[in-house]
Amino acid sequence: MALLIILNTYLIIILAASQPCQTPEDFVAATSPGHIMIGGLFAIHEKMLSSEDYPRRPQIQKCIGFEISVFLQTLAMIHSIEMINNSTLLSGVKLGYEIYDTCAEVTVAMAAALRFLSKFNCSREIVEFKCDYSSYMPRVKAVIGAGYSEITIAVSRILNLQLMPQVSYESTAEILSDKIRFPSFFRTVPSDFYQTKAMAHLIQKSGWNWIGMITTDDDYGRLALNTFAIQAAANNVCIAFKEVLPAFLSDGTIEVRIDQTLEKIIAEAQVNVIVVFLRQFHIFSLFKKALERNINKIWIASDNWSTATKITTIPNVTKIGKVVGFAFRRGSMSSFHSFLQTLHMFPGDYNKPLHEYAMLLSTCAYVEDHDLSQCIFNHSQGTLAYKANKAVERNFFMRNDFLWDYTEPGLIHSIQLAVFALAYGIRDLCQARDCQNPNAFQPWELLNVLKNVTFTDGGNSFHFDAHGDLNTGYEVVLWKEINGHMTITKMAEYDLQNDVFIVTDQETKDEFRNLKKIPSKCSKECSPGEMKKATKSQHSCCYECVNCPENHYSNQTDMDRCFLCNNETHWAPVRSTRCFEKEVEYLNWNDSLAILLLALSLLGIIFVLVIGIIFTRNVNTPVVKSSGGLTVCYVILFCHFLNFASVGFFIGEPHDFTCKTRQMLFGVSFTLCVSCILVKSLKILLAFSFDPKLQNFLRCLYKPVPIIFTCTGIQVIICTFWVIFAAPAVEENVSLPRVIILECEEGSTLAFGTMLGYIAILAFICFIFAFKGRKLPENYNEAKFITFGMLIYFIAWLTFIPVYATTFGKYLPAVEIIVILISNYGILCCTFFPKCYVILCKQETNTKSAFLKMIYNYSSHSAGSLAMSHVSLDSTNSNITMAKPSFSDKSTAWQKSKDLQAQTFAHICRENATSLSKTLPRKRMSSI
Repeated sequence: MALLIILNTYLIIILAASQPCQTPEDFVAATSPGHIMIGGLFAIHEKMLSSEDYPRRPQIQKCIGFEISVFLQTLAMIHSIEMINNSTLLSGVKLGYEIYDTCAEVTVAMAAALRFLSKFNCSREIVEFKCDYSSYMPRVKAVIGAGYSEITIAVSRILNLQLMPQVSYESTAEILSDKIRFPSFFRTVPSDFYQTKAMAHLIQKSGWNWIGMITTDDDYGRLALNTFAIQAAANNVCIAFKEVLPAFLSDGTIEVRIDQTLEKIIAEAQVNVIVVFLRQFHIFSLFKKALERNINKIWIASDNWSTATKITTIPNVTKIGKVVGFAFRRGSMSSFHSFLQTLHMFPGDYNKPLHEYAMLLSTCAYVEDHDLSQCIFNHSQGTLAYKANKAVERNFFMRNDFLWDYTEPGLIHSIQLAVFALAYGIRDLCQARDCQNPNAFQPWELLNVLKNVTFTDGGNSFHFDAHGDLNTGYEVVLWKEINGHMTITKMAEYDLQNDVFIVTDQETKDEFRNLKKIPSKCSKECSPGEMKKATKSQHSCCYECVNCPENHYSNQTDMDRCFLCNNETHWAPVRSTRCFEKEVEYLNWNDSLAILLLALSLLGIIFVLVIGIIFTRNVNTPVVKSSGGLTVCYVILFCHFLNFASVGFFIGEPHDFTCKTRQMLFGVSFTLCVSCILVKSLKILLAFSFDPKLQNFLRCLYKPVPIIFTCTGIQVIICTFWVIFAAPAVEENVSLPRVIILECEEGSTLAFGTMLGYIAILAFICFIFAFKGRKLPENYNEAKFITFGMLIYFIAWLTFIPVYATTFGKYLPAVEIIVILISNYGILCCTFFPKCYVILCKQETNTKSAFLKMIYNYSSHSAGSLAMSHVSLDSTNSNITMAKPSFSDKSTAWQKSKDLQAQTFAHICRENATSLSKTLPRKRMSSI
């Protein structure tokens, strides 16, 4: 029965309980007097005995389910305090303790906390209510515990009332680092923030991204779940399912929820890794049921159960799969081991857990060691009467090595650090005080000292950070089967500050590699050359693999995206794992098309040389003389030679010099060639024109040398300006996906077009002149062949424009080469091949007499036709209608014809055959 009495400003809480807790002293688990009292909270039993689903009376029930590992933790606190008392650290000041069993229940722990806050040295168990507790003297100066975060959070809120220091050895909930809500809380273990971060890092390093998670339905479990979810997302790890179990064994639904959780694990076949934040009794039930269902997974253990011997000794636990856990760093255990060896000599008058352990051990005296734990647990579920006798003490002495097997080194070390932290804080506080007096200081004064205290253990120095945490780091442990038994071995250490795993043993590295071989992924791993593509699933870890597109690559597995190659210098095919350097291409000398074009160019040069030889050997023949003479022919042939030779500058690796030279050489040489042909066309038209007005105009225009120099000079000026202001240069064309085209960039399209356009204008003028003289004597008439040659030129270059504009790649220069060859061959063949044919095959027509006869016949015919046209014009102008011309009119027309014929013949002889006047008979000349 609890009785609350409110009187003035005091609140008196009287703790009374019905059986089995009849007095407050019955509530104490272990105690030892001292000048300064330290409280302790340990869940020595796993639950309270209750026949009802929920309590109906406000009373503390008997606790059942003796936990050997937690019993060892109470012994660790007792041993650490005895070590301090036996040392010179406090010099005459003795530490005492009051340890309470929380029974893993918040309510019981709260009752213990109320007793801690009760007034010191008071005849009644009361907690006074005050507005200011600065001078209040509670029963204890500080509290060590509790172990579980759910209990610690509740207790800390009560202790905050008096700012009583609370140092936990196991509570890792991240919320406890909040000094606003928990100002008097400290702990000798890292926060769950680091544990969840380490877990997510380990999972990510092992190549797993599809995992499950099981937690408890309390503050600890929910906070761990939320923190881990954040850390997992940061490491690209997805949580397939989240199962939450009731936090306490007293909850009647716990067995049902465990069954549902196991069904979920079986349903998620692709999940092979499960992170578990549970208490040891949860794991015990979970693993036993999992073994019945033949579930084999990788279990990531939290520090709550990673080193629990109670779990490793479950029958056939080796079939559960792999267990990788995080444990607190251990310290020196030699002193505690010696303490356990002499535990039978330790006075147990005020240590109920020690009595209960001795009694349970006596009950299981004839059980083998590997079954002893289960025997103790089973017998602790009921009510055992304690009866001291020699047999109990003898069994206790004989089986004390059994306790060492259940020791969790990390937790024992944490408890030692908690005691040392308080002891060093008390030492600093008592340097100017007489701490043998229990009223020497209040708890809140010790709290201020603890914030800055530095203490040592095993040669290592420790201090609390700004959040009250002691970030000692973690050990990564692996459960291994050795000789049929599960053994906990250390794999690595986790450095909190640098977020790295420290592995030094080669065997451990092999263990890590073996773990990576077990897959736990939502989707199949994407190979190098592939990337992940999101599916309709809400999880980013569920995806499908697609090939990297062209010019993209991925060189690792499970890439989120493919990397783009440098398009200017590299390329990649579809599903590529790397970029390939682009090949540099140009119209090479050994290219088949280049060889063909070079052969055609060389053939053209041979034609030029052969024609030159033929004309040189027949220099005095009428055909050669009628071609304008040997000088003009040589100039034209030399131009053709240069045009054919310019083809070589279009082939091979381009350089700035070749880019400039090829266009300039072609432009100037072709312009010179067309200029010479233009002069020849003008000369032919002048020689055989019978229109007096046209003849007068052509005689004024016909200046061969100035025409050639002027026409060619204009082209030279165009090319000079082109080279100076926008010269052609080498350019890398990177627009093609797999190759770099080394090509000549013309510099200025306008200049290039102007050069070609100017040649086209000259060719067109030449075409007009030649077309007018197309009906001249057959064997000596160049006009119609020049006309045909110019037509070939126009057709070739008109075709060139669209083809050149739409062609790209290394064969672009070949387009211009082909057009140059076609136009060059067309003019060469039309200009010189007919003459060569006459010279070589019709030598009888290449004589002076044949030439004169042909000229005479052509001039006679042309003069007669012209005379008839004059008569017709005269009659039209006189408006005379003639049925028949009179004899006198015919005589006048004939005389005009004779005069024109004589003028034409004389002009032909003078211009085309200067030696004809010497060879013709004088009578013939005079008669003409």
